[in-house]
Amino acid sequence: MARIGFYSGSFDPVTFGHTDVIARAADLVDRLVIGVGVHPSKSPMFSVDQRVEMLRMETAIIADKTGTEIDIVTFGNLAVDAAREEGATVIFRGLRDGTDFDYEMQMAGMNGAMAPDIQTVFVAASPQVRHIAANLVRQIAKLGGDVSAFVSPEVDAILKRHCGSSS
Repeated sequence: MARIGFYSGSFDPVTFGHTDVIARAADLVDRLVIGVGVHPSKSPMFSVDQRVEMLRMETAIIADKTGTEIDIVTFGNLAVDAAREEGATVIFRGLRDGTDFDYEMQMAGMNGAMAPDIQTVFVAASPQVRHIAANLVRQIAKLGGDVSAFVSPEVDAILKRHCGSSS
């Protein structure tokens, strides 16, 4: 039986922090489903199609390297329900610091009550990406700053085009 994991987020944009978690989660499962959350109350920088395309571009190398099937889906319901729909038995959550841990522990408890058959596995961010937050990357990019230390060259180029920056 294939081990299926689910990793969700807004990925607006996908950062080195996201790909760190994706690569490490991919080592633990046969199939990793990445769920791009679509929430009408949020105003993302990139459309859902753009975010999916960036993820496809960023995860192709990870899939090849790990031999893990990586699929990208969108969802507008609860992440635990989206994970169940994909047949996942584990939800991966990235942790950067104690604040993330406190929030994610509450979420894991709630998800566990709703879906006791799906485990939550926390993946601590690697030290070199622990400080990266997509919301800060967006702010820096919008103000014309250099985000090349936080995203791949491909995503950096997309951000520059989107924000009209030449830095």
